[in-house]
Amino acid sequence: MFDSGNTTAVAELSRKTHSHNASTGKSQETILEKMQNFRVEFGPNSKDILSFTNQLAVMVRAGISLQEAFESIAEQQTNQKFKRIIVDLKERIESGQSFSQALAEYPDIFSNLYVNMVAAAEISGSLSDMLQKLAGYLDQEADTRSQIKGAMAYPMIIATMAISVTIFLLCFVLPKFTTIFAGKEQYLPTPTKILMGSSAFLRTYWYCVILGVGAVIWGFMYFINTQIGRHWWDKAKLVLPVIKKLCRCIYITRGLHTMGVLSHAGVPILDTISITAQISGNVLYKEMWLSVYDEVRQGKKIAASLSKYTLMPPDVVQMIRSGEDSGTMSDVLKDVAEFYARELRTVIKTVTSMIEPIMIVLMGVLVGFIAMSIMLPIFRMSSLVSGK
Repeated sequence: MFDSGNTTAVAELSRKTHSHNASTGKSQETILEKMQNFRVEFGPNSKDILSFTNQLAVMVRAGISLQEAFESIAEQQTNQKFKRIIVDLKERIESGQSFSQALAEYPDIFSNLYVNMVAAAEISGSLSDMLQKLAGYLDQEADTRSQIKGAMAYPMIIATMAISVTIFLLCFVLPKFTTIFAGKEQYLPTPTKILMGSSAFLRTYWYCVILGVGAVIWGFMYFINTQIGRHWWDKAKLVLPVIKKLCRCIYITRGLHTMGVLSHAGVPILDTISITAQISGNVLYKEMWLSVYDEVRQGKKIAASLSKYTLMPPDVVQMIRSGEDSGTMSDVLKDVAEFYARELRTVIKTVTSMIEPIMIVLMGVLVGFIAMSIMLPIFRMSSLVSGK
């Protein structure tokens, strides 16, 4: 006969073991699920905001309430962070906040321009039309960024190829000639000596080169994020050859387009100028618009304030003056912004056509210098040998 106490103890031990194993299995399963569901989440980008605005405009125009529209858009969202933001917007509106107040809770995602246009639409009762204008504005901004990136893609490819070819020649081709030139250093021309020294340094201290380049890039980025550095860099972009016309055109187009959209939406002129200053993208243009803001607040006209600055072309100032005098400011700004948008596309093509041959010539000069530095001593030694 088994002892009943021992039987109870064994049963208890078996139960605890089973419970522990089940708990361990559950814990492992939970950890595995967390690992499988783990993902790095980023906030919404400009395309997400544009898509959200377009969808919302269509739904509001169709008579769907904001809460239902938010719920429907959130269900389609693949970006989980943006999905939570949309759900939060819905909950804030249900709790009594206006749409613009809810948007203002996320200044890093919805700009002042976005919030103010929605606020103006809430007053005028034209939310669907305003959202459509917002979508058009965001779409044009995205198109401008795409054009600029496309214009810089080819020069960046050429620059990358030039650097790669140079490193390949210095690290893999030139060392094969080192044995040929050994003991004949007195016959080597200066460019070859410089090139061989650079090759030896790069192959021996390559990690120092990488660290040095990284330190220079980090230092430059840190500097231009300081107040003094930012001012210097923004000023440099307006005076550097080739890119100065492109940069000026970008800042003028962005400012006039923003003013045109906001003034046409019924946003007060002081708010319009303030928002234009914030999205200008350049410290010098921001300072100009803030100065205009102060003078307009004192009763002066926009054109009279802008005429003091060389950052804005005289013909633009004249057209703004005509718009102020005739009371058609929003229409004039819209026309000028469209003109400069076309001008920007032309400037981008012009700058691209100028940068491409410059980069090709620089790459040719660099590779040619390396090739000649290798071949010159060979020719010199050949002539010495034949002279003997």
